[in-house]
Amino acid sequence: MANQNLKQFTTPVFPFTAIVGQEEMKLALQLNVIDPKIGGVMIMGDRGTGKSTTIRAIADLLPEIEIVKNDPFNSHKSDLDLMGNEVKIAIQKDEVIETELIKIPMIDLPLGATEDRVCGTIDIEKALTDGIKAFEPGLLAKANRGLLYVDEVNLLDDHLVDILLDSAASGWNTVEREGISIRHPARFVLVGSGNPEEGELRPQLLDRFGMHAEIRTVKDPALRVKVVEERTSFDQTPMLWIKNYEEKQEELRTKIIEAQKLLPQVQLDYNLRVKISEVCSQLDVDGLRGDIVTNRAAKAYAAYNKKLDVTINDMKLLSLYVYDIV
Repeated sequence: MANQNLKQFTTPVFPFTAIVGQEEMKLALQLNVIDPKIGGVMIMGDRGTGKSTTIRAIADLLPEIEIVKNDPFNSHKSDLDLMGNEVKIAIQKDEVIETELIKIPMIDLPLGATEDRVCGTIDIEKALTDGIKAFEPGLLAKANRGLLYVDEVNLLDDHLVDILLDSAASGWNTVEREGISIRHPARFVLVGSGNPEEGELRPQLLDRFGMHAEIRTVKDPALRVKVVEERTSFDQTPMLWIKNYEEKQEELRTKIIEAQKLLPQVQLDYNLRVKISEVCSQLDVDGLRGDIVTNRAAKAYAAYNKKLDVTINDMKLLSLYVYDIV
């Protein structure tokens, strides 16, 4: 009985819809979930402003995804860009593909992680016991089709930053070491957070994150009291608190799913696309990433608001998220 209870136990997560304020950060996260190709979010702000809590809350809010059973890469059963080589070979051989539903992966990348842990390496156990070379997947494999969160990203080692950003941009992770050559999908929403007081962001980081959200400590005393009271109530009776927000959570979950389905139908007028490029040119933005991200974010925002056409007001709002970082 005790073992059964342990299997059913999950750590309670603070509801996303219960988070007070920080609308800029919450919107940026939701848009990246609607369209992961936006390129992730960089969240900068003071300590204790709810950055980590909000990021973990959005992961808990999202619907389950269907993956190939026992697959280390969370492979999709039909999308070639989201499946590993073993699944592709099984499909070519007309083998039966079993699937299962799992929560969207939410992977934390610790600052002390090694390159082997991030990218994956040779499976020592199989090498010693069976005498064969086998690949042991790393954090990038586990993050496929989910979220990869890096706290204090401005303190991460340079070589890990390069690996992380290359995988995030291409959607693939390539490992060449100890006689192993493997390439597997690594498509995830990259979320970074940091405190400006602890170090400046490196140029390659600024360039690779699609959106930027800057948050500050709440100054309104009444709002601060509300935040403290809600957090205290959650800590005392977490399951009851989660139950109270079930309806709001389900409403937002449905809204995000509907936006994902509507996204391919959203249209962005040619004149508005020209206006985006004009703004990027006037701001002297290097490259075309600013144009691409703004186009995608504008469509995602329109879908989020159940609209089929992007308006100039949508673009004005989102420019604060995009051009602050490009």
